[in-house]
Amino acid sequence: METEPFLSSEASPLPANPVLLRLYTSHFLSTWNSRMFEFGAVVFLASIFPGTLLYASVYALARSLSAVILSSWLGSLVDKMDRLSAIRHSIIWQRLPVAASCVCLGILLTSPPVHLAWALFMVLVLLAGIEKLAATANTVSVERDWAVIISDALHVPRQDLNASMRRIDLFCKLIAPVVVSLMDGLLSTKTAIWMVLGVNVAAVLVEYFAIAQVYHSVPQLDRSLDAQDEEGQVGDDDDEEDRPIERRPFLLGVSQYILGSVAPWRDYVQQRVFLASFSLSLLYLTVLSFGPTMVTFLLHSGFSSLQVSGMRIGAVVAELSGTWAAPFLMERIGPIRSGLWFLNWQFASLAAAVAAFAFASDSPRIVGGSLIVGVALSRLGLWGFDLSVQFLVQEGIEAGNRARFSATEMALQSVFEMISFATTIVFDDPDQFKYPVYISYSAIAVAAACFAAYVRRERGHLLHTSKCMG
Repeated sequence: METEPFLSSEASPLPANPVLLRLYTSHFLSTWNSRMFEFGAVVFLASIFPGTLLYASVYALARSLSAVILSSWLGSLVDKMDRLSAIRHSIIWQRLPVAASCVCLGILLTSPPVHLAWALFMVLVLLAGIEKLAATANTVSVERDWAVIISDALHVPRQDLNASMRRIDLFCKLIAPVVVSLMDGLLSTKTAIWMVLGVNVAAVLVEYFAIAQVYHSVPQLDRSLDAQDEEGQVGDDDDEEDRPIERRPFLLGVSQYILGSVAPWRDYVQQRVFLASFSLSLLYLTVLSFGPTMVTFLLHSGFSSLQVSGMRIGAVVAELSGTWAAPFLMERIGPIRSGLWFLNWQFASLAAAVAAFAFASDSPRIVGGSLIVGVALSRLGLWGFDLSVQFLVQEGIEAGNRARFSATEMALQSVFEMISFATTIVFDDPDQFKYPVYISYSAIAVAAACFAAYVRRERGHLLHTSKCMG
């Protein structure tokens, strides 16, 4: 077995394995706490406001809306800030809102007066937006920026590093909700809230210092190293900007701001991999996942939080298996065709669940069981497709535009996620959940059509028998 390479001795670096271990530790703690609270807040709101999808949907909608409105600005800010300072801010601003939210949820459990309950819910919505933005900043920093630099510095294959980071994301996304459900089902909602608070507070220092050790072990992460190369150009830019700023008309300033806001979206659409990225983003318009609205529906259908947790185990296996199946299939038939296969697997897996809503709606257990099985099977296709598209984006977008493209993609994903929550606000009665299901399944069909168009444009055909059959 080959030994891991070392960094330059000038910065007293750590070997690659300890550096990656600290990177994974920080990323795991950030993602784990974010996923635990994201799911826990919905479960807690379902307990506090039973019999309706409205509160959970409004909460999740506002959380996504904050990312849609401010993600581009946040991405630009992260690009300009010192890398360590940016990620430390993201850690602090993730943890503070979670702690405050747990306090609000604890008060809501005591059944306060209606006016106080509404005020606390509005505070929860505001805190959710702040936590979402901080989580987005952390993700953009680590997965889209730090990972590229660290893989080059340590001579670690980027595809392997990406896959490892994605497995951490999936593990946290799938296991953290199970842990919350077990605490809520076996103990009590009140105990679960305080345990979420305790884990959130206990992890912050480890996460905070682990990422600092990674930063100091990889000199290439220091932005000041590039400052001298850009100093002259920056000076020229400042001279050019100083002249018009003093007498810039108000309307001209507004128009330039609008053009600046539209520019990332225009560039995003013009990229060759746009259709592939758009197809992936469309999959966020869904309630066909173990997300807030589906969990609320299952709880309404008679499943306990403990039962839902047990059923998620199959989904955990399916989703994690996608992170191994995708590299294997991409190696055999390429990322384009593997993406086509994975997306069609997702579409086919959900057919029975959608049919159950159409023809067996009077049998909640049949509908719920079909939904759980279908969603669990579809996860293999979803994350296999996700990794295929991620590879296509990394290969198809030049390094100078990768962060901007990724930030715009995340904003678009939040738009579709927000629309999915809007469908359950319109159809807030759990008995109307079939309509958001139909809309979600239609979005998958449109995504499949868009990706098929991308495949045909790139390859000239959808399937190639000799390649697909080996």
